[in-house]
Amino acid sequence: MRVMVVDDHALLRRGVCELFAGEFPGVEMVEAATGEDAVARVGDEPWDLIILDLAMDRRGGLDALKDIHTRRPEIPIIVLTFHEEEHYAIRALRGGARGFVTKRAAATELVRAARKAMTGARYLSDGLAEKLADAAFEPEKLPHEHLSDRELQVLRMLAIGKSVRQIGEDLALSEKTISTYRARLLAKMQLDSNAALMRYALRIGLVE
Repeated sequence: MRVMVVDDHALLRRGVCELFAGEFPGVEMVEAATGEDAVARVGDEPWDLIILDLAMDRRGGLDALKDIHTRRPEIPIIVLTFHEEEHYAIRALRGGARGFVTKRAAATELVRAARKAMTGARYLSDGLAEKLADAAFEPEKLPHEHLSDRELQVLRMLAIGKSVRQIGEDLALSEKTISTYRARLLAKMQLDSNAALMRYALRIGLVE
């Protein structure tokens, strides 16, 4: 059994590796610190599971998820993230994830998700399943739900106080491109400043 853990925090990767070593005797754990590294390592090698964070610089987790799923759709992917379920779960599941677990959940939940994903099924916590069912009956989307994955990523980075230049460096994109994303997401959300974006993101729970 081979499992790749993709997260930019070394301590978290190590914790997941130790957890799986105890739960799955003989498992081979491989660590990747970036989305680029994960996509590059997928190749033609055998993988039984990939555990992927969403909040990484440069190639974000959603981008890496879609690339990996396109190249190797047979590999089950579990998203493990600090992001709140209701804001990112649908995007992750549509991108190819077999499950979505927050880092606030108990370790046993990640193990349950892994076991279920490796059978070919999807894993949804009871709370997430209820939220998704409720969302199906909501008449209107929230403003940020109209954004593309990249626009949402830029929104979060602006909301935590990063400048256009810093975001461009983190995502390996030009300042002009980031400015275009900023203008586009402001227009879609009918907001007029970074301060308004920050207030919205804090109120909705997109950032802490």
